[in-house]
Amino acid sequence: MLLVVCSLFAGKVNAQWVVSDPGNLAQGIINASKNIIQTSSTAQNMIKNFQETVKIYQQGKEYYDMLKSVHNLVKDARKVQKSILLIGEISDIYVNSFQKMLSDENYTPDELSAIAYGYTQLLQESSDVLEEMKSVVNINGLSMSDKERMDVIDRTYNSIRNYRDLVSYYTRKNISVSYLRAKKKKDTDRVMALYGSADERYW
Repeated sequence: MLLVVCSLFAGKVNAQWVVSDPGNLAQGIINASKNIIQTSSTAQNMIKNFQETVKIYQQGKEYYDMLKSVHNLVKDARKVQKSILLIGEISDIYVNSFQKMLSDENYTPDELSAIAYGYTQLLQESSDVLEEMKSVVNINGLSMSDKERMDVIDRTYNSIRNYRDLVSYYTRKNISVSYLRAKKKKDTDRVMALYGSADERYW
């Protein structure tokens, strides 16, 4: 059972899925985002620099999409799979939502930089939790019983799920700022159109 769990981080689960390191994918997005915060002084600059984050995200999305198609996992291994996919979901919320915010005139460049910083911190913290799981499921890493390993995996999954919920809340709060500003300008239709019907949960 644990061999299957470990294969989520190294090797193959089946012939269709070659594993990359999800921690590295998240860290690539984090590093690119830090560059945005440090070097972008205008919205136009920020949009240009954010393309590197999008590029890394697209590389990671292919990995997460392949992982979603893996169904022949035992129960405990699936919990690890779900934890990794939650990191992908956090990245997805960040990249897609922030991309829309970059074209939203209701934010200043300084505010966009602060929002990017918030996303980066949340992704970093959730990625750090995933690294803890990575060390635990590595059979050669620690001398632990199967139950102890599974307890850590459960805690990790719950922690990352909480981070995903926090990122969703953070996104809703930031979009609500734009909506309230648009409401004062009587321009809410444009904001609603920007974030789309898929994001109706934000309102």
